[in-house]
Amino acid sequence: MPQHSITITGIAHVGIRVHDLARSVAFYERLGFRKTAGPIGPEPVAILKHPSGVEINLVLNAPEADEPNVLMDVAQKHPGITHIALLCPDIAAARRELEAAGIALSGGPVRFETGDWAIFVRDPDRNVIELHQRA
Repeated sequence: MPQHSITITGIAHVGIRVHDLARSVAFYERLGFRKTAGPIGPEPVAILKHPSGVEINLVLNAPEADEPNVLMDVAQKHPGITHIALLCPDIAAARRELEAAGIALSGGPVRFETGDWAIFVRDPDRNVIELHQRA
């Protein structure tokens, strides 16, 4: 079977479905993101950028404010992306900052066999964000 290779140079952005723009922007600003555009387009989408180069597109079409995350909060396991992991050089400091802001961890700290560490939080729409510290 012939092999084909498409050149990929990185991730352009991560799309995250949300219900309320203001509450989502406030959450992601705590992680250092800044809203740079939007809402734009037919969905509509708001664009948030981080100084690290990571871009998040908030897709503003979740109809309910308090629905469960179907990939993480229901017993049946559905295919899909369960979380994004953002590199963080000091998750202990990040944890203190999150707790000071009233944002509870939803998991961790976890230490992996590689020596890496991680903590997990949920955004206001229960999307999972991992903060990942390399060993």
